[in-house]
Amino acid sequence: QVQLVESGGGLVQPGESLRLSCASSRSINRFNAMGWYRQAPGKQRELVAVFTWNGLTNVADSVKGRFTISRDNAANTVYLQMHSLELEDTAVYYCNAADGIGNVYWGRGTQVTVSS
Repeated sequence: QVQLVESGGGLVQPGESLRLSCASSRSINRFNAMGWYRQAPGKQRELVAVFTWNGLTNVADSVKGRFTISRDNAANTVYLQMHSLELEDTAVYYCNAADGIGNVYWGRGTQVTVSS
């Protein structure tokens, strides 16, 4: 069973930064997609940034230029560096991974709250 564990969330003010981490119990090289989604209160879960099967990244327009996804294969960890946080970024952020044979894994999520 694959476990994805997020960390790094918290309460920040607008304009500040946070870095989220997602540690995988399986080598992340075995996933064909891995990244971050978020869900704000009363809204559907949405893609934030992911590494796709061909090694490229897919980043939501709402966070382009502010958020960066990166990975450390040796540490089996994917990161989400978030800069210039806005009130609208408040959400639970989930790590997601897919192995390409029909299995999709989710972490439990980490809360990010942006408030003045």
